[in-house]
Amino acid sequence: MFTGIVQGTGKVVAIDEKPNFRTHVVELPEALLPGLETGASVAHNGCCLTVTEINGNRISFDLMKETLRITNLGDLQEGDVVNIERAAKFSDEIGGHLMSGHIMTTAEVAKILTSENNRQIWFKLQDPTLMKYILHKGFIGVDGISLTVGEVTPTRFCVYLIPETLQRTTLGAKKLGQRVNIEIDPQTQAVVDTVERVLASREAAAAALAVNEEPK
Repeated sequence: MFTGIVQGTGKVVAIDEKPNFRTHVVELPEALLPGLETGASVAHNGCCLTVTEINGNRISFDLMKETLRITNLGDLQEGDVVNIERAAKFSDEIGGHLMSGHIMTTAEVAKILTSENNRQIWFKLQDPTLMKYILHKGFIGVDGISLTVGEVTPTRFCVYLIPETLQRTTLGAKKLGQRVNIEIDPQTQAVVDTVERVLASREAAAAALAVNEEPK
């Protein structure tokens, strides 16, 4: 599990491409190295990856076909930077919201509005059917960052970023058309899905009752 509070950024220093598979090596900040072992979980742009090899501050991770397809990690090139978060411990402060590190889709940066000390970024989901889970003032994970949803339209949503977030994460360098990883808040998803099932069940029951009450 993760909290969506990005602990630092790491540079991709090597990529080994294989058919439907990739290993990339990331230089982690020294502060994130203590206690790191092979098999540990580390979020890259919000996507949970497993440490496969440790060489000083150069850490290797394997990415499978599905990870490359669903997330923006397949777009990475040597020299690119990713948001990094080590897996949360039970004693950690939950400054954001609980996140699983399982990316559901990506979103394209559709609009950037900048004013003094603030930035508003609009996103368009690759899978628009997921918009039903994005609610005004709800939680969302964007490239591993726990954010509060701002305005929402039928096809887009925005977030508001303070200077600290822009400075500590990769969102400050995002440009129009670039992709970000999206993790929907699981509690919001559960509530929406439950309400849909209840309403569908009531509609089916009402339809069946209407049929039974028709004159024979």
